[in-house]
Amino acid sequence: MVCASRLRAVLIACGLLLLSPAFASPWNIPAPDLPVHAFVLIEAQSDTELAAVNADVRLPPASLTKLMTAYLLFGDLRAGRLKLDELVTVSRYAARLPGARMFLREGDRVPAEELFKGMLVQSGNDATFALIERASGTLPAFVARMNAMAAELGLTNTHFANATGLNNPQHYSTARDLTRLAVAVQRDFPEYAGWFALPDYRWAGITQPNRNPLLRDPGVNGLKTGHTETAGYCLVASAQRDGMHLIATLLGTDSEVERARSGRRLLDFGFRQFETRLLYRSDTPVATLPVWEGETDTVALGVNQDTWMTLPRGGFTAIRTQVALPATRLAPVTRGETLGHLELVHNGQALAELPLVALASVPEGSLAKRSADRLRLWFRKQGQVQATP
Repeated sequence: MVCASRLRAVLIACGLLLLSPAFASPWNIPAPDLPVHAFVLIEAQSDTELAAVNADVRLPPASLTKLMTAYLLFGDLRAGRLKLDELVTVSRYAARLPGARMFLREGDRVPAEELFKGMLVQSGNDATFALIERASGTLPAFVARMNAMAAELGLTNTHFANATGLNNPQHYSTARDLTRLAVAVQRDFPEYAGWFALPDYRWAGITQPNRNPLLRDPGVNGLKTGHTETAGYCLVASAQRDGMHLIATLLGTDSEVERARSGRRLLDFGFRQFETRLLYRSDTPVATLPVWEGETDTVALGVNQDTWMTLPRGGFTAIRTQVALPATRLAPVTRGETLGHLELVHNGQALAELPLVALASVPEGSLAKRSADRLRLWFRKQGQVQATP
């Protein structure tokens, strides 16, 4: 299949404004030509899409569905509605589900933590359904939660009909939506990340290896594989290396071998061609703005969240910054108030704008201070005195 490379210099959504949704990349870096139905590669820290093909085509996700199932169940754990050490009784229906299995038996009472491992390492449909019955009572109730959360996370091309990934015409997602879901799982529930990287899991005297062979590669730490006859072999892989955090999603490869090969090629492409840097830390001064009629004469400005950026290797040497601030600012100033912006420019082309916010509050000064500053401002406006606070 023909693959088209696409790079967007997109910064994290928190507080960053793209100059144009149709921003045209100045780089032309061909992505690998992979025999898959769809794929997406992103750098998660900067939320930068590095390559994509058929990213929004609706396809069956197979057991990648369990990323949403896990997301909701992790939330139940955090809220105390489910506890890792509680015993969950396996129903007859759960024990007889087809597909990948943990090999549970009807009536087994299994600690919830073991069921999580069976769901995420062995992709056990039986373990998954046992947890669902404990959390929501019925499958329709849980599926309704899944679709509500998909809408909340902005997965606009996703609809779930079950919680395990079994084939259903009304059960679909996209490479881009599944990538966003993987980001949300790792961002919102880092305490459970280790389960996705377990090399194997043993239950009922049977040891099953993790179906993600990329876990043997440097830096790979999850997340999930999937397979049905309709979906083909699917993968969402996460890897951290050289200060980068890549997530690669592939849908519709024709074999386990090709799934691993294509996933490895896509991750290697990202690490080889791009680099990521932390440009600005939150609450760290980036610029200083004069303040008139305040208790202090200046206020420090910075970004409100850590700001990461991903560029082709060597691209950061050509990055320049331009700061735009108001000519005159009077007190009071409120901490967190947006008072300017920082523009990032690469070889003369604007990439993005970062709002600059006040890192402290500046109350109004005393009557004498306000009066003195007003006089100085008047003289400055008259062009007779060049004054600064």
